[in-house]
Amino acid sequence: MDAMTPLSWSELGQHFVDEDKAREYMEFLRWGNAGPSCPHCGGADPYRLTPKAGSKTRKGVLKCRACRKQFTVTVGTVFEDSHVKLTKWIQAIYLVGASKKGISAHQLHRMLGVTYRAAWFMAHRLRHAMSSGPLAAKLTGTVEVDEGYIGGKRKGGKGRRPADGGRKAAVAVLVERNGNVKAMPMERIDGMSMEREIRNYVEPGSRLMTDETNIYHNVRVPGHQRIADMERHSVNHGRGEFVRGDVYTNTAEGFISLLKRGIVGTFHHVGKGHLGKYVSEFEFRYNARKLADKDRPALIVTAGEGKRLTYKQPVGESQN
Repeated sequence: MDAMTPLSWSELGQHFVDEDKAREYMEFLRWGNAGPSCPHCGGADPYRLTPKAGSKTRKGVLKCRACRKQFTVTVGTVFEDSHVKLTKWIQAIYLVGASKKGISAHQLHRMLGVTYRAAWFMAHRLRHAMSSGPLAAKLTGTVEVDEGYIGGKRKGGKGRRPADGGRKAAVAVLVERNGNVKAMPMERIDGMSMEREIRNYVEPGSRLMTDETNIYHNVRVPGHQRIADMERHSVNHGRGEFVRGDVYTNTAEGFISLLKRGIVGTFHHVGKGHLGKYVSEFEFRYNARKLADKDRPALIVTAGEGKRLTYKQPVGESQN
């Protein structure tokens, strides 16, 4: 195969109207111009099987010279065992990757011409690919910490957190200045849980930026503005202080605002059991924000390596 380069959406529409070309481009997204490698043993010298009359061999099947196993471009990824055509998958990858506030399954259903159920599962497979997992690099330098609440209404009036058992879902957000974000749904936001996530996702020695919320008072070493060997600085929003020099949480608040607008404006409602997948989607796009839209699909496809999603669609869950 000749060397390829990432294509824009307009070029995709012009060139990829059949499965053979779509498969060729999917192989490029997954393996680049270096060519295929075996997902079973890592062998880098597979060969293609040529379908013959009366043969059960499908197009796109490769065979590893080392382990002798057969595979296609979807084996070992979130796309494995999908009956959706690759032409549809590539379009879905572009649409989900480029939509700043996300794209609903209903919209994918209408644009791709697939069933709603297929579009819903496609979107969740892509969100699963976008999840960073526990091995993501830790945040470092100056890290802003904030928390947000998704869905429902506040109980008890303005400024108060929802009571336990309320409809709002808590999300903790850690953002490295000029770097990546790590966001995760939480059962509850308190000092112990926030300290745990800070230790999990932030390098020791970093500078933490928080607001005046009293949950952070419980995670510092008594008498010192430090959390897990990290300097802590805070602004007092209650007193109208939002910036003091380089001390602020505006970046984290901006991510939370983007997440909320996406959930409310695009998906309208997200079941609590699926919230983590949607948070991963917004986290992924934020971390890939400096990439051009045409370069993001390759990142999504390679991120889907080694991930499978084969759960049964939950009954009674919101489906967006």
